[in-house]
Amino acid sequence: MEFYDKLGWRLDADFPFDNGFRVVQFMPLGSGCSVQFGTKITSTAPGSAHGLYLILSDIEAARNELFACGVDVSDVFHSAMPNAQFQPDGASGRVSGLAPNRASYRSFATFSDPDGNGCLLRRSQPDCQDASTLP
Repeated sequence: MEFYDKLGWRLDADFPFDNGFRVVQFMPLGSGCSVQFGTKITSTAPGSAHGLYLILSDIEAARNELFACGVDVSDVFHSAMPNAQFQPDGASGRVSGLAPNRASYRSFATFSDPDGNGCLLRRSQPDCQDASTLP
C-alpha cells in the first residue's frame, strides 16, 4: 500500500474481513479507473501480473513524476514492431526516444511495483481521450 500512497494515488477502499479476505483499492488522481489488490482475492501469486497498461496523454510527464516519487521507471521508448514493449531492454524493435509523428501511441515506459507486478505506461492515441493521468 505504501507504494501507491507514495505515488499520490487516492485510497478508495481498504476492507478487511474476519475470514482473511481483504480488498484494497487505489485510484490514480485524475483517473476514472482504479487498481484493486488484497488477500484471498485471487489464487495468483503476488508479482505475477505483467503487461498492465496505464494509458495517458503525456508519457514524459508521467514518467518524470514516477521517477520523482522514487520509482525505478524505464526511459520512454518507441515500439517499432508488435509486442516490442514486452521484450527486455535493448531487444530488437525497441527504440529510445519519442515516436515519429502519428505513431506516438507506440511510446512506452515500464515500471514494477514492489511485488514485481509489471506496468506499462502507454501514450494514448492522438484521437482518443485520456483514460488516466499519473500520478
